[in-house]
Amino acid sequence: MDKISNIFLKILPIYWAFLTYMLLRPGVENHEYFFMFDGIDKVLHLGIFAMLGFSFMAAFPRIKFSYFFQIILIYAFLTEILQEEMGLGRSMETLDIVADTIGCLIGYYIYKVLVKRFF
Repeated sequence: MDKISNIFLKILPIYWAFLTYMLLRPGVENHEYFFMFDGIDKVLHLGIFAMLGFSFMAAFPRIKFSYFFQIILIYAFLTEILQEEMGLGRSMETLDIVADTIGCLIGYYIYKVLVKRFF
């Protein structure tokens, strides 16, 4: 288990930095692809935060749930506030925060299920 934790301790900062860049870069609406639909950004938020939650738990498996949840939730709120305040074509959306929260919880529970099953 410590080996997996060490791997995710290296992956997590890289993923988190990339995620921050992607969430704060200038926004462009793009509907030219067949898979684009209204609400796809909520699905993306859910997925990227599920991966963040999973990676965070894999890196810090002994962290209390309340600390984990607070850290991820503060990050979700901060990125949404910064999107609004930076004026780069992005805006703060409450449903993004909801999707972020659900995503991090999904990542947390996937991690817990995998640990219980395989370790």
